Amino acid sequence: MSEIGKKIRIERIIDRKSGKTLIIPMDHGISEGPINGLVNIGEAINKVAEGGADAVLVQKGMVKHGHRGYGHDIGLIVHMSASTSLGPDPNNKVPVCTVEEAIRLGADAVSVHINIGSDTESDQLEYLGIVADDCDYWGMPLVAMMYPRGRGITNQHDPNVVALAARAGAELGADIIKTNYTGDPESFRPVVEGCPVPVVIAGGPKTNTDQEFLEMIRGAIKAGAAGAAAGRNVFQADDPTRMTRAISAIVHDGVSVEEALEILA
Repeated sequence: MSEIGKKIRIERIIDRKSGKTLIIPMDHGISEGPINGLVNIGEAINKVAEGGADAVLVQKGMVKHGHRGYGHDIGLIVHMSASTSLGPDPNNKVPVCTVEEAIRLGADAVSVHINIGSDTESDQLEYLGIVADDCDYWGMPLVAMMYPRGRGITNQHDPNVVALAARAGAELGADIIKTNYTGDPESFRPVVEGCPVPVVIAGGPKTNTDQEFLEMIRGAIKAGAAGAAAGRNVFQADDPTRMTRAISAIVHDGVSVEEALEILA
């Protein structure tokens, strides 16, 4: 029965027609505070919902402050890890929620953040394994944010370390992997091919131009990615609704970067 529940819920996140997803993470408040674009999270969710995002990703305390509060039907992913930028080790992500709590909040999926190569990698991997088991029991899809981050990681976009991080998440039971884009389709394709579950790329820091950002999304899709999980480049865009619509057109409809830029015009 749990397999049926997971299948039903994951269809709220991954579009059945395209087989892809556009997730807008909005969990930045726990690590960075009320940054630009997320001061009013209800308004932020409303803007991306209007643009056609498949799901938003938030910490548990933010669900009541905006999710579906404006009448939009959009998937809900509850994040279960946290750290702040003021802590002694921001890479040390700790558990702050349970699968059962997420179920009570009406979540369609849960997510955890794992930093491969960090000083606390072993604790985070242990946690991922436990959460994966809980998710299987409750029929809850699990998104694992798998990032190469630590003192020994000199390049967080190196194809080899990104491929390891993505595969590690799948090895321990994640249903969707979110990880860094390696910079071009040729180097990212092995990451996707080496991971038996859908891989979505992180949006990363705010890019210099919209075109640069959309080219990254298009490149990932070309390499076989299952979509994108982009935050700052969406909710901090001049028009978050149009930006969401432009990304969605690339992810779900396969349009070119030029066509996507026309949506922003």
